[in-house]
Amino acid sequence: MIDTDTLAQDIVRHHTGTFTPSTPQPVPASEGTSPVYRAALAACSALGFIAADARCLARAWQARAERTDAVNAATWPDEPQDFGLQALPQQNAFAACPRALGLYAVLPDAAWVGRMARAGVPTVQLRFKSEDAAAIAHEVQAAVHAVQGTGALLFINDHWQAALAAGAYGLHLGQEDLDAMRPDDLATLRRAGLRLGVSTHGYAEMLRADAVGPSYVAMGAVFPTTLKRMATAPQGLGRLAAYARLMQSYPLVAIGGIGAEHFAQVRATSVGSIAVVRALVNAPDPEAAAAQLQRALHAPH
Repeated sequence: MIDTDTLAQDIVRHHTGTFTPSTPQPVPASEGTSPVYRAALAACSALGFIAADARCLARAWQARAERTDAVNAATWPDEPQDFGLQALPQQNAFAACPRALGLYAVLPDAAWVGRMARAGVPTVQLRFKSEDAAAIAHEVQAAVHAVQGTGALLFINDHWQAALAAGAYGLHLGQEDLDAMRPDDLATLRRAGLRLGVSTHGYAEMLRADAVGPSYVAMGAVFPTTLKRMATAPQGLGRLAAYARLMQSYPLVAIGGIGAEHFAQVRATSVGSIAVVRALVNAPDPEAAAAQLQRALHAPH
């Protein structure tokens, strides 16, 4: 007979060093009656996981216990089948991109895209903010031209119609943008061969991303960032490592507040690519900064 309170305490005791410092969250209403589910829900909430993620984890703890006929508080769940991820090979997956996207520069306009592509940055993203459809189309087309002959892979943030029309290599969507896409739109992008990257900020969003079979998964924000208001707290390296174990079938990109001083720690989580924004656009010499960051990314462990 499993004692729910004892199991919850054991889970917290074994994993508090990995996931703290985190602010404990209220325990959400239970969606199951299994003692393992209820214990994991309470424990993951105590470890700081928001309600949607705590529920995902509780379901995974229960699924693993039923699959293995055992409960192990010391081992964090990270098997895809316990979370309900798609079986491999996926049906209706987006076109593949390189397993290691390398240094991934997120940039505000086409001029920056061209500058960093010429500096040898292997993956660039145009994150152009505008409500003007003509300006968006012009900037996306300019970015596509800017990377020609450089070997850089160009992803367009959000503006999928313009990315499709301009023949961009790929598209990057946040969770709200993904939710706004119709199934027919996603099918159109798949047929066109565009690669798709999706931002995630925890377990529930990783499962949402997996459902569309993206080309890569971005995970963050790893550290505090002032670039945009985040709905979730910084994930930290402990969570990043756990996410990477679960999502290891995908190319993975870490993003959010990452500077050169963090590269070794991020690489140790087995995430193969690191996205940067301020470390390049705020650098006194962006080309030199790009070279330094690439050296840090590929330095021997």
